[in-house]
Amino acid sequence: MKGKENIFFKKYCFSSAQIKPEKERRQSLNEVGFYVLKRCKILSDKNEVVPLREATKEVEVAITRLALLHLSFSKILFEEFGETKGSELVIKSIMEYGQRIAEMVNKGGDDLPKWGVHSGEHYQDEEGRYIVSGCNLAKTFKQYNELSFGRLYCYIDAAKSMSLDPLQKLIHKTCEACGDDRCTFDIVPTTEEEREHFFNKDKNWRYIDPRLVED
Repeated sequence: MKGKENIFFKKYCFSSAQIKPEKERRQSLNEVGFYVLKRCKILSDKNEVVPLREATKEVEVAITRLALLHLSFSKILFEEFGETKGSELVIKSIMEYGQRIAEMVNKGGDDLPKWGVHSGEHYQDEEGRYIVSGCNLAKTFKQYNELSFGRLYCYIDAAKSMSLDPLQKLIHKTCEACGDDRCTFDIVPTTEEEREHFFNKDKNWRYIDPRLVED
């Protein structure tokens, strides 16, 4: 672990050419309510960069904000349209979200950050299932005691995988956002009906991942 702490991320920094004069920089950053320079090390003439541990922490902050955004939108949709319709709208939005991510990945874009999304184990077991623990999204869902909203975000895994390959889906056997101690993922074939529901954004697609609809 000691060696890993010395790994640096250039992509989380700005080049020295991007740094504006002090007065202008303070003004522009204050307009959006931040002063990023107090939190991040900026590339200087000495080529200083952000250490892995610090970069990971910054990604965790962004993940927490993403979780809060999801909870907020879900809560308002449920309040405005009721539980049944609200849930349907959230899941449809996640389907759209997954399709957009897949489009970006197919164009050469990145998927998830390598660090900061999960803080625990990440491995594949003997049966080929993927085990992940320490999900920072689920951590926030639990802190706010809103797993019923939070678990809806997890439809992203099936939505993204089916957008990349409609013939298979990535689903949960266990799910931290459902109250389990870790996420266990499995890749299984899709049915013709599931594919039809997905492409039509049919409300019955919610059953694509049985763990997410369990009480």
